[in-house]
Amino acid sequence: MPNVMIRRNDGGDLLFYVAKKDMEETIASVEQDTTDTWGGEVLLTDGSRWYIDPISPPPLFPTTLRFKRADD
Repeated sequence: MPNVMIRRNDGGDLLFYVAKKDMEETIASVEQDTTDTWGGEVLLTDGSRWYIDPISPPPLFPTTLRFKRADD
């Protein structure tokens, strides 16, 4: 379960960065993205899926969180 840095770019999109893999992708969708909860399955623009247990209240970005791959 890698540590993932999540931050907003200048356009307001969330970026997903895994330092050990030098991988940065834009987050396409988040399963639960409300004012009360953030998390679940996260889909990236490259098609990969990652998972984090939903967080309540949602984190402030930038932040570092531990994700696991949800890809089959």
